[in-house]
Amino acid sequence: MFGIAALVGCSSAMSGGTGGGEGAAAAPQPLAAPATTIAPTTTVAPTTTQAPTTTVAPETTTTIPPTTIPDTIIEVGAMDEPIQAIGTSSGQEAARVQLRLLQLGFWVQAADGDYGLTTRQGVMAFQKYMGFDDPDGRVDEQTAQALTTETVRPHARANSGTLVEVDKGKQLLYFVIDGKTEWILNASTGNGESYTEPDQNTPGEIITGVSLTPSGLHEVNRQRPDGWWEGDLGEIYRPKYFVGGVAVHGSNSIPNYPASHGCVRVSVPAMDWIWDSEIMPLHTPVWVHDGA
Repeated sequence: MFGIAALVGCSSAMSGGTGGGEGAAAAPQPLAAPATTIAPTTTVAPTTTQAPTTTVAPETTTTIPPTTIPDTIIEVGAMDEPIQAIGTSSGQEAARVQLRLLQLGFWVQAADGDYGLTTRQGVMAFQKYMGFDDPDGRVDEQTAQALTTETVRPHARANSGTLVEVDKGKQLLYFVIDGKTEWILNASTGNGESYTEPDQNTPGEIITGVSLTPSGLHEVNRQRPDGWWEGDLGEIYRPKYFVGGVAVHGSNSIPNYPASHGCVRVSVPAMDWIWDSEIMPLHTPVWVHDGA
């Protein structure tokens, strides 16, 4: 703000007089010129009040650093062409679903357009990971949109080492290689219920227990490589045991809920792939947790 200048002026004062005597006339006296006193004019310099100098801080641009994604998490791009809701129909769109599942790390046997067992299992595993209410293995609108827009590859909780991780909360099995989640399988673990059943290997004997998949850090300690084996509580396919009689094994029933006596069920084709790929050799750590 600038000050307003005040100009102050002074006025001039004038005074005068005549002198005279009584009696004979006197020679006229010249009149004195009236004395005029002019007050000096005083000029007062204008007073200027200047506003204090204000330094305006430059605008500060706040740069928000980009979100840093750990090296163990793999980014993927959203799809340019949206996945269509095909249910369980085979065909060209089913092949796109299979390719997308493989890109996201959900194992399927082939991207051949045949909406078969492993494709349904892969879709179900994806739905479980996303937390959908009814993971049924069908590509509905919700599933199609999620497959289309996902930008980060789903991953296990483990972010270091090489191990198998079993998440009982999500009912999923992960293969973690050097801290990165490479593959995810649909799984079904112990249902937590008590059971009393005949021992399939010892006629006349009865087995009682609780169907629990034990949490903790274990390791593959024995295995049976060929075909179906008669376990105490039923047939199991090419099992890899990691604690007592509890194993990861192939099964013909892998629902979207815990259903086993304690083992970790995966599909028969998935179990063949585990053996053929040698992704789970003896002494592989197996971490089982509740997912909380």
